Amino acid sequence: MAEHPHATLVRKSYDAFFHADLDALRELMTADATQHVPGSHPVSGDFKGQDAVIGMYRRLFQETGGSLRADLRDVFVDGRGHAVALHHITAEREGRRYHEDGCLVFRIVGDKITDIDQCVPDIDLDNAFWG
Repeated sequence: MAEHPHATLVRKSYDAFFHADLDALRELMTADATQHVPGSHPVSGDFKGQDAVIGMYRRLFQETGGSLRADLRDVFVDGRGHAVALHHITAEREGRRYHEDGCLVFRIVGDKITDIDQCVPDIDLDNAFWG
C-alpha cells in the first residue's frame, strides 16, 4: 500500500531539516506558512511566513552549533489536511544536553505545508534549555 502524500510531504520536510537544507524546506511550505513554538524562551512564539520560519530554523542550528537532530519516529494522517509527526529531538547548547520526544502537527493544503504546531512534553524543560 502506498504512503499517503501528506505523510510523504512530512517525511521530506524532516529529511530536509536533518540535512539543514533550508532551500528544500522553503519549497515544501506556502509563502505564508506559520510555525507555533510553545514556551517563553528566545526561540518560542509564532513565526509567520517562510522567511520567519526558515530564520527560526537557522537560529536553532546556530544556537546548537549544528548539533540539533530531529529523528522522525512516525507520521499519522487524517486524509483531510492534517498530519502528526512523532520525533525524538537531541541537541547540545552551552554545555547542556537535550533529549526529548515531541511532535509536530501539520496543516497541509494541496501539496504544501501551511501551518505547524509544535507540541512538547515539558515546556519548563524547553524554556530552561533554550533560555
